[in-house]
Amino acid sequence: MRSPKSLLAALPLVQLGGFVLVALLCLVFYARLPGRLPSETDYLAVSERLKAELRPGDTVLLFPWWTERARLYLPPQVPVVGYFGSDKDNLLAHPRIWVLGQPQLPKADEEAFLHDFLPGRTAVGQPFQAGNLTLTLYTNGRYRPHRFVASEQYAHARVYLESPDGTRRPCPFDGQAHRCPGPPHLYVAPEWHEILYEPRHCLWMHPPGGADRLVAEFDGVPGGTGLRLEGGLIFEFPFGAPHRSNVIIGVDDARTGERLLDVVVPQGVPGLQKAERALPPGEPRTVKIWSQATNPEARQLCLDVFALGAPGEGA
Repeated sequence: MRSPKSLLAALPLVQLGGFVLVALLCLVFYARLPGRLPSETDYLAVSERLKAELRPGDTVLLFPWWTERARLYLPPQVPVVGYFGSDKDNLLAHPRIWVLGQPQLPKADEEAFLHDFLPGRTAVGQPFQAGNLTLTLYTNGRYRPHRFVASEQYAHARVYLESPDGTRRPCPFDGQAHRCPGPPHLYVAPEWHEILYEPRHCLWMHPPGGADRLVAEFDGVPGGTGLRLEGGLIFEFPFGAPHRSNVIIGVDDARTGERLLDVVVPQGVPGLQKAERALPPGEPRTVKIWSQATNPEARQLCLDVFALGAPGEGA
């Protein structure tokens, strides 16, 4: 049996051997990596294929989600989706999805991707291969036509601060945003923000605080659709505001005052909060979209409201 002293003397050699092994593995990894990466020619071939076959409403989904270099080559008219968790994105606004894949990359788990992506989707034709890139077209059975989108109609809204007694203070439109009297952060306008890694083009509607509500009133919301409210935190500072409160966002019928939808955006809970209900068929209605929080300090959110057709309708 070797003495403890001899074992200690051999330890540096063992450590050195470990470092050498790791270095060799790294060299092997990087030596093999170029053969798994697409070339510029591959990207250009995919771009030309898309240009020839794109239809209005199409989107491209990146697999793996972090293969961002593809954005440099794809046609500018097609939206490209790729963020942490995008494999599960319903992509409700898109009847067809082009999956641009690089399955040969390290950590590209195609089986896990397909497990999350495939439900409700059907491949169309054969994949197009360009070097290490694959381009596959799918019909999106989760598609729901968007009959109304608040963030797209914001310029036509009537925006105001509303007190519990019904008093209204208008927020005039300056061509870019509806700006309310008071602090500069009280306005309504669509902006790009991120909710739990997902980029979203949504309405900035920071609550005014207290019992007052910030309200955006929209005409022309069609009946016979699914009225959907989505909102979530884009920023929350966890310290320094011990008395802050949950944010409540909602949708009311402007004529009857009926509460159609509401959602609580709780403290410390990331991600998208949503609610939906069916609107009965009938004439278009006017709705009031609003946000309220007793103390919204150190919290920021964005939201949007949609009127959606049935799944797969018009695909």
